Amino acid sequence: MNFTKRLKYFIFNVLSFVPDTLMLKFQYWVKLHRKLDFNNPKRFSEIMQWYKVYWHDPIMMQCTDKYRVRAFVKNRGCGNYLNTLYQVCDKADDIDFNVLPNRFVIKTTDGGNGDNIIICHDKSTLDIKKTINLVNSWRHKHYERLSREWAYVGAKQAKVIIEEYIEDPTSNDGSIDDYKFLCYDGKFRYLWVDKDRFSNHRRGFWDEKLEFLTGVYSDHPTFKVPPALPENIHKMIELAEKLSTGFPFARVDLYNIQGEIIFGEITFYPLSGYVRYTPDSFDYELGKYFKFPNIKH
Repeated sequence: MNFTKRLKYFIFNVLSFVPDTLMLKFQYWVKLHRKLDFNNPKRFSEIMQWYKVYWHDPIMMQCTDKYRVRAFVKNRGCGNYLNTLYQVCDKADDIDFNVLPNRFVIKTTDGGNGDNIIICHDKSTLDIKKTINLVNSWRHKHYERLSREWAYVGAKQAKVIIEEYIEDPTSNDGSIDDYKFLCYDGKFRYLWVDKDRFSNHRRGFWDEKLEFLTGVYSDHPTFKVPPALPENIHKMIELAEKLSTGFPFARVDLYNIQGEIIFGEITFYPLSGYVRYTPDSFDYELGKYFKFPNIKH
């Protein structure tokens, strides 16, 4: 964690007593320069803040835990899409590096936003002591205090998992194309794809008919020429819909390595909801599919 993130974590940890609604209104204004309307949210970015505060399904806490989500995926009949798990440990000191292959990935189960991950390309060059100290420093940080993402509150006992290193031989920069399916109670509506994350990161959107949305983008430039989607994209959609059923909204992330589908993660608050879309109308477009549960607040 760099200095900026450490400082941010410290500040929000100190302010953890502030009610979620007030903190999220403040963050929304600071990050998007707009007033947050909890009573009648229309934008997807607003709805994500509502989702954090008012929809508390305990199963969500299982899904955000990088180890416990495996049981959820298996229970949905999708266990054959899970990446190979080498080890799960209470702390990094318990990792048995001797039995690990030359390449692997270490994660803490309560990480998010691409943080708390070590990719080992060559075990012979890995500083094991430094790795253990680093991984242990990640645990129990309670990142949900930063953005008030309720679903991450359940990661009370962070573990360490070691998984198979996934490689795409067709990649331009060693990254893996990331297919993110935006689903609303089991219905796929949009696909976003991240490509060349380590070099020329581009992000594009497709609609439910798998038509590329020219001119629609968020945090990264979109594709001038959209890449071809995998031949088994409809199988990926089927999997995403199966895993997202029962949640008002869920983003299901999958990989596809030359036709082999691999489960990535389930996310309920993409980028914590603090996203500017171009055109601005797309923020409303994403929000219109969210069906608010009949709950009192």
